Amino acid sequence: MAHTLLVSPELLAANLDRWVVVDCRYDLTDASAGLAEYRAGHVPGAVYASLSHALAGPPDGTNGRHPLPSVEAMATTFSRLGIGPRTQVVAYDQQNGMFASRLWWMLRYLGHDAVAVLDGGFARWTAEGRETRSGDEPPTQPQDAPDDRLFVPYPRPGMLAKVTEVESIAASGAARLIDARAAERFEGRSEPLDRVAGHIPGARNHLFTRNVGADGRLLPPDVLRAQFAEALDGRAPNQTIVYCGSGVTACQNLLALEVAGLRGARLYAGSWSEWSSNPDRPVETGPVRRPSADERR
Repeated sequence: MAHTLLVSPELLAANLDRWVVVDCRYDLTDASAGLAEYRAGHVPGAVYASLSHALAGPPDGTNGRHPLPSVEAMATTFSRLGIGPRTQVVAYDQQNGMFASRLWWMLRYLGHDAVAVLDGGFARWTAEGRETRSGDEPPTQPQDAPDDRLFVPYPRPGMLAKVTEVESIAASGAARLIDARAAERFEGRSEPLDRVAGHIPGARNHLFTRNVGADGRLLPPDVLRAQFAEALDGRAPNQTIVYCGSGVTACQNLLALEVAGLRGARLYAGSWSEWSSNPDRPVETGPVRRPSADERR
């Protein structure tokens, strides 16, 4: 049975010799920190994938801070990590899944459903006293398919929203936009990373950290459903596009939506860093403005 959402440390520990484990730890303020943490200690057999080098393509100033790599580049990376057509993959990061979920989404985007996130991340793994290993490791050789390590992509373009579609939605309100950033960035009170503060017109705010408890584990499905109800505001998940600053933490919102049973939302990968790079695109600031009763008529 393929695992497609979350796995526990107990389940992962029982399958270390069969699954490909990918360490996605990263620090947005220090691109080398994640690799250093991996080399200091990681889940046995795990390989490392850096957000900036493995899970993002080159930025050009207009395509966002962490643009998606090309399909060919993603397939090459996944093959290098030891992921074949029948490989079960488990991704983890520090704790709350903000980077691991990017790999989770990318694999699914290329048609590989057998990928899950370690619930609670490396922090939970070590808190339970489980074994760790230091240094670099080669990719795991799966026992059930030892010669099958060439990743074959089957892209699902319907999972992705392009900027032109988002421009149309911002003007028409034809779909729900959900922003995963903190409220102060969404409202335009602070913007430490991108050139313009604010949000895409019509968007609702759902900070991705709301999806996890103090232990970094995702909240129960019923709690997640209740929390997302406010941001969805009557829209179906398949009428929803999720974004953030650069297309990373939005993937954790997408994972949480799936765990909640709210399937079908899409990713705007360029996110706010792409949107705000063009001064001709409209920007809203302040809290969400809800239409009055007269405007709804």
